[in-house]
Amino acid sequence: MTDTPQPPEAEDEISLLDLLQTIVDNLRLLIIGPLVVGLAALGISFAVTPTFTAQVAFLPPQQQQGMAASMLASLGALGGLAGAATGLKNPADQYVAFLKSNSIENALIDRFKLMDRYEEEFKQDARKTLEGKVKIASGKDGIITVDVDDHEPQFAADMANAHVEELTKLMGRLAVTEAQQRRQFFEKQLEQSKNKLTQAELALRATGVSSSVLKSNPASAVAAVAGLQAQITAQEVKLGAMRGYLAETAPDFKQALTELANLRAQLAKQSQQDKADPAEQGDYVAAFREFKYQETLFELFAKQFEMAKVDEAREGATIQVIDAATPPERKSKPKKALIAILATLASGFALLLFVFVRQAMRNASQDQESAQKLQALKTSWRKALGRS
Repeated sequence: MTDTPQPPEAEDEISLLDLLQTIVDNLRLLIIGPLVVGLAALGISFAVTPTFTAQVAFLPPQQQQGMAASMLASLGALGGLAGAATGLKNPADQYVAFLKSNSIENALIDRFKLMDRYEEEFKQDARKTLEGKVKIASGKDGIITVDVDDHEPQFAADMANAHVEELTKLMGRLAVTEAQQRRQFFEKQLEQSKNKLTQAELALRATGVSSSVLKSNPASAVAAVAGLQAQITAQEVKLGAMRGYLAETAPDFKQALTELANLRAQLAKQSQQDKADPAEQGDYVAAFREFKYQETLFELFAKQFEMAKVDEAREGATIQVIDAATPPERKSKPKKALIAILATLASGFALLLFVFVRQAMRNASQDQESAQKLQALKTSWRKALGRS
């Protein structure tokens, strides 16, 4: 008869029993050791300086469709340029990035003298320390929260509220919303157009010719030519803006090109008629036409600038604070119970691993082959450390 081999289940059962025996043999160590460590961690947590967290919640400016959107059709050449700048899909993320910018962080460091408070020599290190004490997040509802940790409740509240104040100052220097961008653009264009209009008016006066000279070319005809020139300029500006977000094969882009070609054809036709005018009228006609051209552009830019200002006011480009930060009454750190539990579990696992390894070493020392391997390992370890 052949011997029946022992099933693997029996070996596993014996191994599990050995492990259980090892745990029972070291039960006192595995229970008392983690408890002592947990109590020690709890005692140490009482000696740690408490940290307080102050939170401010606010709603950033909301972009909305302004009244200019319904009026851009009447001034399509300039309206297309204004529509080129659109808002972000999630504007809250933009304001979170502003709050984390070096500009605001440096302002906070200088305002609260954080380099001395954090005992940092360089502002870059102070910014890193500040970032570790500030948590900025935006929710799905669009509300942004700023949490500030500090050992003093009042200081934490002041720091949290200061984030909103510095963000407001930064927004005053930037054009963030669509209306702000349009207002800033048309403000620059209006200033340039005003200067050119003044120059054109001085040039017209310098001709010394009154409007009665234009018997064959009434002022209305000259104004019409100047209007065509202004429309062509505006249409070219629109095409330049459309190239940034449309392909040349797009229907809107082709339509804009067609409109520009028609305007140029009308201007060319009008220019051919003007060649038959008396030569002595040339200086006055050119000066008057330039004046009307600049005047038309100035009126277009002024109208768009006023609409952008109204839209900016309607958007309410201000931060609406929902919950201002107040000095917290309870500390947020350290969490004594959590520290004690984690220390107990970690030390229990470490001690369990220790007893298993120690028991394995004892079992190996009883086997001759394993003992030789352990001795060789010890010898190699001494050589690696430079010991004989």
